[in-house]
Amino acid sequence: MAEVIRMPLLSDTMTEGKIITWNKKVGDKVKSDDVLADVETDKATMEVTGYVDGTLLFIGVPAGEAAKINQIIAIVGKEGEDYKPLLDGDMNNLKTAAAETKEATPAPAATNQQTAKVSLPAGAKEIRMPLLSDTMTEGKIVSWNKKVGDLVKSDDVLADVETDKATMEVVGYEEGTLLYIGVEAGSAAKINEIIAIVGKPGTDVSAYVAAEKSGANSVTPTASVTIGSAETAAVATVEPATETNTQTSSDQRIKASPLAKKLAADKGIDLTKVNGSGDNGRITKKDIDNYTPAAAQAVTNTVAPAAKAFAPAFLPTGQEGFTDVPLTQMRKVIARRLGESKFTAPHFYLTMEINMDNAMTSRVAMNEVSPVKISFNDMIIKASAMALRLHPDVNSSWMGDFIRQNKHIHIGSALALPEGLIVPVIRFADQKSLSQIAADAKELYGKAKDKKLQPNEFSGNTFTISNLGMMDIEEFTAIINPPDSAILAVGAIKEKVVKKGEGFGVISIMKLTLSCDHRSVDGAVGAAFLQTLKKFLENPITMLV
Repeated sequence: MAEVIRMPLLSDTMTEGKIITWNKKVGDKVKSDDVLADVETDKATMEVTGYVDGTLLFIGVPAGEAAKINQIIAIVGKEGEDYKPLLDGDMNNLKTAAAETKEATPAPAATNQQTAKVSLPAGAKEIRMPLLSDTMTEGKIVSWNKKVGDLVKSDDVLADVETDKATMEVVGYEEGTLLYIGVEAGSAAKINEIIAIVGKPGTDVSAYVAAEKSGANSVTPTASVTIGSAETAAVATVEPATETNTQTSSDQRIKASPLAKKLAADKGIDLTKVNGSGDNGRITKKDIDNYTPAAAQAVTNTVAPAAKAFAPAFLPTGQEGFTDVPLTQMRKVIARRLGESKFTAPHFYLTMEINMDNAMTSRVAMNEVSPVKISFNDMIIKASAMALRLHPDVNSSWMGDFIRQNKHIHIGSALALPEGLIVPVIRFADQKSLSQIAADAKELYGKAKDKKLQPNEFSGNTFTISNLGMMDIEEFTAIINPPDSAILAVGAIKEKVVKKGEGFGVISIMKLTLSCDHRSVDGAVGAAFLQTLKKFLENPITMLV
C-alpha cells in the first residue's frame, strides 16, 4: 500500500519548510533510508527521509516552494499503484493548520465509545511525546527502534526524535510488550500525544485507541492518575543520542540518522569508519561528534563553509531592475518574533559612556594567566551578570498578565550567522569566573556556527547582550528578545579627547545602550542598573572579589 510522506517538524519554531532540492524524481526507486529532499527551516537546512521502500509516485511540492507542517510532500508505493485516493480530502486543505491535516483518512469509527470514556486496560501504560524545549509544540519521530510485539525494558530506547538542532532518544521507562505505535516514522506528534502503549502480551488496546482518536476520551484516561501513582501514564523522557557499535546492514547500506549523515558530510567523515552507537549499530550525532581518530583530526575540526552571500548584479547606467530574494525560514521567525516585540513592548532606551582604560589594562594582565583568552564581550557578560544580582527587576520576564522575577541569571549573547541571528546562552553567568565564561562562550559560538547547539543551549536567557563593537559600530539600539525585559547594545571602543588638568588627553570610551520594556522596567531602574554596570567595567578588579 502506498505511503504518504509529510513535511516533518524540524524546528521548535517552524511553521513551514522550503524544499531546496529533490534528490529523487517521480518513478525512481527509493529505499527506507534514502534522503528524498533537502528542506530549509528557520534554523538550518535539513534532510527529509521517507523511511519506506518503493517507487516515488508523487511529488506534491516543487523545489523552491514551501510546505506547511504535516502537508503531503510525496507518496511512495508500488510501481503503477493508484495513489490519488490518498490525496482526497487532503489536497483541499494543504494550506490549513497542521492539526487539520494530520491524517489523510478518517479515524476508525468508534460510535460505541462516543458517549462513554474508555479506560486503558489494566497493566497497560501510555508513552507520550515529551517536551524537548520550552517552545516546542511537536516532535518528529525519525525512527522506531522497536516494533509492535517486541519486549521492551525500562531503559530501552524506543524511538529517535529529531529537532532542528539534535537527534534525541526517547526512553519510555516502562517494561512489557510494545502493544501499539501511534505515530509512524517520519510523522510528527504533538507534545503529550500518545506515541506508544506498553503492557502485557496479548492485551487488546484497540477500543481505547479508537476512543482516543474519536475524541470520546476527552478527559484524562482512568489509567492516568496523580504523579507517583502506579497507574500513572508514562511521559517519555529524552536523552542526547548515546553510543553502541556500528555495522553496515545486510545490503551494505550504512545505518545513520539524517543529522549524522549531514554532519559527516560537512566534516568530510567516512561513515564506514565510524563506530555507531544506536540500536543495530545505527550511527548517531554523538558518534560523529566523538569521532576523532588521529588521521581524521584535521577533518573533524573543519567548520562547514558559510552560505554564499547574495551579490546583486548592477545594470548599466540608465536601466532599472531588481531581484526578489526569498525569505529563509530563520529570517521569517526573526521578523515575526522581533516584530511582535517591537510593536507590543513599549521600548525606551538609555545610553551611557564607559571609560575602558582600566578594562583594557586589566584584560592584558588577565590573559597572561588565563587558560583561555578573555574578550571584552566576556567582561561585559560578567559585569552584566553581577549588576543583575543587584538589580533583579532588570532580570525579569514579561509574561502577559504577570512579571516573573528570575532567581537565576542566564545571559544570551547574540551571534550573527549567514542565515540570521541565534542567541547562545551562558547559564549561571554570575556564578562563573571570567575564564569560565570565556571558555563557555567559545564552545557555544563554535557549536552555533556548526549548527550543533542543543535546545537548552539557545533558550532560557533572562537577559541578552548584542555586541556590534567588533564591526566598528559606535552606538545602536537593539530590539528586546522576548520574554526578556531588557537587552544591552554594545558599541566599539573609541578614543576620545577630554580635558585633563590644564591640558587635554585621550581616553578609551565604549557606549552602552540599554533597551527596556517599560511594562516591567522603569526608567530609574534601568538607569541604576547601568550605573552599577559602569562601576564594574571601569574598575574590573571589583568583579574578582
